[in-house]
Amino acid sequence: MTHIFVNIATSDLERAKAFYTSLGAGINPLFTDENAACIVWDDNVYFMVLTKEYFSTFTDKQIADPRTQAQVLIALSRDSLEEVDKIVETGLANGGTEPTEPKDYGFMYSRDLEDPDGNGIEFVFMEPQAAEQGPDAYVAEQAKA
Repeated sequence: MTHIFVNIATSDLERAKAFYTSLGAGINPLFTDENAACIVWDDNVYFMVLTKEYFSTFTDKQIADPRTQAQVLIALSRDSLEEVDKIVETGLANGGTEPTEPKDYGFMYSRDLEDPDGNGIEFVFMEPQAAEQGPDAYVAEQAKA
């Protein structure tokens, strides 16, 4: 089994913990201290939110400022279009920002949310049939209907 741990930097660890728990994520206290918080999305997906100082101990490279530079785009799926809207609206009410308009491709719906540090997360719903068939086949089938 593979687990994914996405490491992101924060200038305010307590603010980051409050933001991510407001979205419904949990915190694993075994891997959380004054330098880092293990944000638990599910049994396989985790964010390690690290203070900028602690994050810098893992690399010799300059730490990107997520407010002005993109280093990674993180996308997390949701089970419905309504769940995408709900989690983004919750994030906006808890200090996040929405840098772009929602995108509706017919087979897929997504919204972008930036945490208070500027780290971006895209929440996505894809029609299950489109995920199975591929978007082109799904769109062609929908056009026939």
